Amino acid sequence: MSVTHVNDKIVPASVTTPGAARLIAACTIGNALEFYDFVIFSFFAGTIGALFFPAQDATGQLLLSFATYGVGFFLRPLGGVVLGAYADRKGRKPATVLTLFLMALGTAMIGLAPSYASIGVAAPAVVVLGRLIQGFSAGGEVGASTTLLAEYAPPARRGFFGAWQLASQGLAILVAACMAWGVANMLPPDQVKRWGWRLPFLIGVLIVPIGLWLRQALRETHSNEDDARTRQTSSLAVALRDHWRQIVAGVGLIVGGTASNAIIVIYMSTYAVRQLKMPPATALLAGIAAGIVTLIAAPMAGALSDRLGRKRVAGVSYGLIALLIWPAFMLINASPDLGTVLLTVLVLGSLNAGGGRRSSSP
Repeated sequence: MSVTHVNDKIVPASVTTPGAARLIAACTIGNALEFYDFVIFSFFAGTIGALFFPAQDATGQLLLSFATYGVGFFLRPLGGVVLGAYADRKGRKPATVLTLFLMALGTAMIGLAPSYASIGVAAPAVVVLGRLIQGFSAGGEVGASTTLLAEYAPPARRGFFGAWQLASQGLAILVAACMAWGVANMLPPDQVKRWGWRLPFLIGVLIVPIGLWLRQALRETHSNEDDARTRQTSSLAVALRDHWRQIVAGVGLIVGGTASNAIIVIYMSTYAVRQLKMPPATALLAGIAAGIVTLIAAPMAGALSDRLGRKRVAGVSYGLIALLIWPAFMLINASPDLGTVLLTVLVLGSLNAGGGRRSSSP
């Protein structure tokens, strides 16, 4: 039986990898479909707040809506642990398929939820539960898909392959922003509030058949003979005992990237609209710009990390973000126009793409 090497392991030829372009396309588009469902909520936070959270004023409704958006992040670590262990025992590919169904379930719950005016307090409860399921799914998707990409990659190109996971999130932001732009421009505001906001969520449920079709191109990288110790004991126990330093470093990178992304993509544009009274389209255009720059810059930064090292690329990127974030807000306040917001998002988004998810390899 012929064999090949995948991530320094000997793997039967029956599980050799497809072409690099096919693999990257399948993982990137599949991830983007899932993260589209996860981020579309942010573009309709104002409408969801008005329909599901009975606060005294619009600001209170918006805060409750964004709190619901943030709830999804709390379950991402649990999803990563539980679904990561599942991927170790059952395989990377089955884990990514499971996350597809979970994300579709959470998205359908939000898109079909009756409003507060219809069923009272049960309405926000359904939305929060849907958001929690989305967060659980997203946590598992990141680990399983990034591992799949890294294990397919030649050792010298692991940074480039792994970076496509973050690039897929840029694609998700781009598609979600364009979808929200289309709904806002094709429908009158009253129809957007009544039913139009639901369309992007229901379209997102299509991730299941499309995602399953895309992932038919993938072959399992975790053979039944690998990691016998992990299969006999708790993979979480093994990870915490033998790799706790890498876990702490990885968690730090993820927290930094997620916080930076939330500030750059979501809060900055919302601040410009709510506090500086810029046109509502500013937030959507900023989201489109952030999606484009992440999609382009992440693979470039991944390739650079293959040459210069993960720590150097991530450290410089996050260091520059820390230095520039406060001056960026000062600049927007001093010159509150669309060009300034887009320039700021493009610069900070490029740096965030450079620092994000460099944990695909030591």
